[in-house]
Amino acid sequence: MNNSKFTYQKSGVNISEADNFVNFIKKNSGSKKRKNKNIGGFGSISDIPKYFKNPKIVASTDGVGTKIEIANMLNKFNTIGIDLVAMCVNDLIVQGAKPLIFLDYISINKIDLKKLKAIVGGINKGCKISDCKLVGGETAEMPGTYSKNKFDIAGFAVGIVEKKNILKKSNIKKNDVVLAVPSSGVHSNGYSLIRYILQRKKINLKSDKFLRRELMKPTKIYVKEVLKLLKLNLIKSCANITGGGLEDNLKRIIPKGLTANINLSKLKPNKIFKWIQQQGVNSSEMLKTFNCGVGFCLITNYENISKIQKIFRKKYKPYIIGKISTGDKSVKLNEKISWKKN
Repeated sequence: MNNSKFTYQKSGVNISEADNFVNFIKKNSGSKKRKNKNIGGFGSISDIPKYFKNPKIVASTDGVGTKIEIANMLNKFNTIGIDLVAMCVNDLIVQGAKPLIFLDYISINKIDLKKLKAIVGGINKGCKISDCKLVGGETAEMPGTYSKNKFDIAGFAVGIVEKKNILKKSNIKKNDVVLAVPSSGVHSNGYSLIRYILQRKKINLKSDKFLRRELMKPTKIYVKEVLKLLKLNLIKSCANITGGGLEDNLKRIIPKGLTANINLSKLKPNKIFKWIQQQGVNSSEMLKTFNCGVGFCLITNYENISKIQKIFRKKYKPYIIGKISTGDKSVKLNEKISWKKN
């Protein structure tokens, strides 16, 4: 019997509950045939696939931002784990890398096994979609740092690419086309502005079926399609459209002396973006904050378009939004956003 006046549990940290959660992850990560033995150790050990001759490691880390607060409002936690994986692995494939392993970090005011199991369930699903392994992580119970029911999550992914296959800016040439791959919705950027709108307009999220559905749609994971395109040598470069929208993310891949001319009237925004704009957000702010229906961009030769489109399901079929030309500005957005044609 522990008669100590001061214990870790009395301070708000329950180690036995944390151990129960680790055991849950051990039992539920990996395939049924091959459980992940890394879980619970001090560090994870993974093999580098033997078929790589000159492998390069690509790493990415990210979170899901204040989408967590929407999850809290709706008491729905089974999809933000998918978002977490997506935000990391979608960055890896931009370099041409295949995701190999994923680790998570969850910090919470008090361990809630039901909530944590739902989050990890989403992480496992995201790893399955992107064909990478959840090999470890950390769960920190932090009373006093987070208020009641509050938490945060972060992810870390590692991928691998053959040196000669790394996607480089120099691949892009004049007259290449820019293809938009549709997003599933808001993905995981711009939620602070969305929450501000909800607060200022006093919108009851729980009673709005449309918003409940749209705001918790998980970020689309583009790994399988993009890796297939890379294997078939159908794309020259690509960009994950996250915070900063089209312009800021395309800037990162366009070489000096070339310009990506984007025709904004070609965009096909999801209904949620139309709703956001109708609340009083102007075109400039929409483009700067949200993906506006474009979750990922591909740059390729015009002749490859039909082959590329066959790789994607109808819902995510890429379409032309721009063209590469010579110029001193890396990205040029032409026309204002037009929702009329969609």
